[in-house]
Amino acid sequence: MRLSDYNHIYMIGIGGIGMSGLARLFLHEKKRVSGSDIQESPNTQKLSEEGALLTYVQNGDAVRGSDQAIDLVVYTEAVSSDNAELLAAKAQGIPTMNYFEALGMVANEYYLIAVSGTHGKTTTTAMLIDILEEASMDPTAIVGSLRSKTGSNFRAGKSKYFIVEACEYRRDFMSLKPDVLIITNIEHEHVDYYPNLASVQAAFKEFALRVPEDGAVIANVTDPNVAPVFEGLQCAIIDYRQALDLSISLRLPGLHNRFNAAAAASAGRFLGIEQKAINEALENFAGTWRRFEYKGECNNAPVYDDYAHHPTEIAASISGARELYPDKKLTAIFQPHTFSRTSELFDDFARELSKADRVILVPVYAARKEEGYTRTSEDLAAAIKELGREAVHFQTLEAAALEVEETVSKDDVVLVMGAGNISLVARQLTSGS
Repeated sequence: MRLSDYNHIYMIGIGGIGMSGLARLFLHEKKRVSGSDIQESPNTQKLSEEGALLTYVQNGDAVRGSDQAIDLVVYTEAVSSDNAELLAAKAQGIPTMNYFEALGMVANEYYLIAVSGTHGKTTTTAMLIDILEEASMDPTAIVGSLRSKTGSNFRAGKSKYFIVEACEYRRDFMSLKPDVLIITNIEHEHVDYYPNLASVQAAFKEFALRVPEDGAVIANVTDPNVAPVFEGLQCAIIDYRQALDLSISLRLPGLHNRFNAAAAASAGRFLGIEQKAINEALENFAGTWRRFEYKGECNNAPVYDDYAHHPTEIAASISGARELYPDKKLTAIFQPHTFSRTSELFDDFARELSKADRVILVPVYAARKEEGYTRTSEDLAAAIKELGREAVHFQTLEAAALEVEETVSKDDVVLVMGAGNISLVARQLTSGS
């Protein structure tokens, strides 16, 4: 199957960050793009302006009653198997693909550079795009956020290179055939799918085996969590720590971002890019949406918005905030993402969040249907208190924001974290900035 086989593509969940990037690629390729989402957002509004036809009712009518025949339906894995639009497509015999299957259909035609790992994929991907741009290599790319440099999650290029993020959830990255594979790190994540760390490692190993002999796997070779992946590989194995350059002045704080930069730099070197161009791109890298993104001030307290939703990511974000503001009191506002992750990694969440001076929690964001997981935000607040830190839980985002507005000053820094809709709090806090 090739993209040229399809003219009208319908996308279920088109407003998602990955899906919208793919939609922009389809639009760039002059395809008719329509789709749906559960609610309007700035991203869907922008897609409409760019030429996509959107609806916010997912009852199947848009698929059944299209005035131009739909010949492919692409869906986000966030939709359930009983989604009315997905069922309508199957009832009419319309081919369906999930996001990664459709991405693979397009990206596998290129020289593919895939960025994988539990943490750091988006920042590393965006850094690598900047590096190839600096070297005039004109890549096509889809990144899991909006680049601050362009305000978009898609880059249209004219060269043979394609850069993508490769997510391990449900082994989705197996739809991709990378020529170069970056593995930022490996931890036990997506606990609703992977029972243990070994199962995650096995998935990464199978993915790495798809890299051809003349390609490369780029990783931290001393990381014991990553080491099992290397067994049996026929391609080059590159230790990205060799590209770690502490003299480069990055705009983003934290050692984790230096490792992200080292991974991107290693890929650039493998592609033959000169070090001068790599350094120039990294020093000018402006970041991405919701990756330690400065949003403004609330009562003269700086406010940052971050996608961190795993204990390791929380630790990195808090460390970065401490690095920038060592003398300020740190208030962390956190929205747990999925009950499974909250329950399985509960003690880790409590430990890492307690490294803030004060923690404000809101209800768990239930991104998908789950059963059997019982730990809540209230439980997490209690656990943090037992560790000796101030913690409070609010039932709404508005109440959490009001608490911050009434209590912070120039002596504070505010870090908003989570993968759900918690960024609305950062927006409310800085609306007057």
